[in-house]
Amino acid sequence: MTQQLLFLELNEVNFENVAFYSRLGFLPTLGELIEQNGWATTTSEERYEEIEPWIQWVTAHTGLSLAEHGVFRLGDIVDHDIPQIWERLEELGLSVGAISPMNAKHRLRNPAFFIPDPWTSTKLTASPVLCRLHAAISRAVNDNAQARVSIATLWNLLQGMLVYARTSNLAWYARLAATGLRFPWRRAILLDLLLSDVFIKETTRAQPHFVSLFLNAAAHIQHHYMCSAACYPGAQRNPEWYVPPGCDPLKEVYIAYDRILRAVREAFPTARVMIATGLHQEPHERVTFYWRLRRHADFLKRIRVPFVRVEPRMSRDFLVVCSTEAEAKEAERRLSAAVASDGIPLFEVDNRGASLFVMLTYPREIARGFAFTIGSESYADFDKEVVFVAIKNGQHNGVGYFLDTGSDFRGKNCRFPLKEMPQRIMHALGVRSVPDDATLSKPHLDVA
Repeated sequence: MTQQLLFLELNEVNFENVAFYSRLGFLPTLGELIEQNGWATTTSEERYEEIEPWIQWVTAHTGLSLAEHGVFRLGDIVDHDIPQIWERLEELGLSVGAISPMNAKHRLRNPAFFIPDPWTSTKLTASPVLCRLHAAISRAVNDNAQARVSIATLWNLLQGMLVYARTSNLAWYARLAATGLRFPWRRAILLDLLLSDVFIKETTRAQPHFVSLFLNAAAHIQHHYMCSAACYPGAQRNPEWYVPPGCDPLKEVYIAYDRILRAVREAFPTARVMIATGLHQEPHERVTFYWRLRRHADFLKRIRVPFVRVEPRMSRDFLVVCSTEAEAKEAERRLSAAVASDGIPLFEVDNRGASLFVMLTYPREIARGFAFTIGSESYADFDKEVVFVAIKNGQHNGVGYFLDTGSDFRGKNCRFPLKEMPQRIMHALGVRSVPDDATLSKPHLDVA
């Protein structure tokens, strides 16, 4: 019988920081796994603009580098038909499931379940309750910067929690919800906790051979609060209005992941567990603000940018869909020409033909009455168009971490390309497809 494999995608987690808190006794489960198994590192792209989780996770799922898969933006996987690890395993007769895999497309015939990430427009395989919960989580994630959640979203979240929340976590949910306005990073932890409870319940129900779980709270918190962490060695400090004295958001999310991992191990004691981070974060040592448009469509209309529809994506990003390439060219021209009084552009624009991928990249404070220009046209009160997201604390590094309960990496300085991840998953499950055996790196790695 094929051993069950649980693939936990802890997006961008820095294992050096995990080891720091483990030594202090805060992470007993992660600390034990590291002591017993060690970890390997993974390598991916080297150019900074190509080190993004929505690129690296496509690599981890397909076994292809960016140059080979060509998926550069979050959500763009839907325009490709690249075989991913779930389809490869399904074709070999294994049952599979996935909870919130980043930038992954549902191409399966009969999965145990498939719940996409909040930013990728692909189909679901789930119960009606879980479909509504996914919609609510997507809405909550995309509205997170404004701390604004509709009644309908709250109702669907509550319904999902009533079905999926583990009884032992109810008090934890209550604490996170009660303090989420004052300590906004706890809202991200709450959503990851809920996804983990969905993962445990659905995996218990369906018993797939392979199932993946993607968690993003740590990535979000590292980006925004790393300089308030006890493990941070640098001189940059967040203001007290941003992170109250005595708070360590990184420690909180790592402790949450430790508890989640313990629950997973207890629920599936015979399963093999792989943990991958895709990439990791290191400190960002200069003050950089993140902003997000409040009402994307209204703003584009105000500055006379032509479009058919606009799709908000993660944090600062949004997709502008136009009716023609000529219309997209005009939209690009106007957005690219939007410049603050200090000469810094407001946006970065990637023109993909009839659509634009846009990032609000202005890095400084946007104070009351903030003005900008588009050519000879002047616009005031940009501060009313945006909402503060965060102060950037962490930046990407293309090296990722990998821990496997079926392998021993201790003292071996193990490193392999991230694109080998599907092959290692298949080997762990006892299946293979040519030319996996010929291309799998052997040095320093103990592959069961």
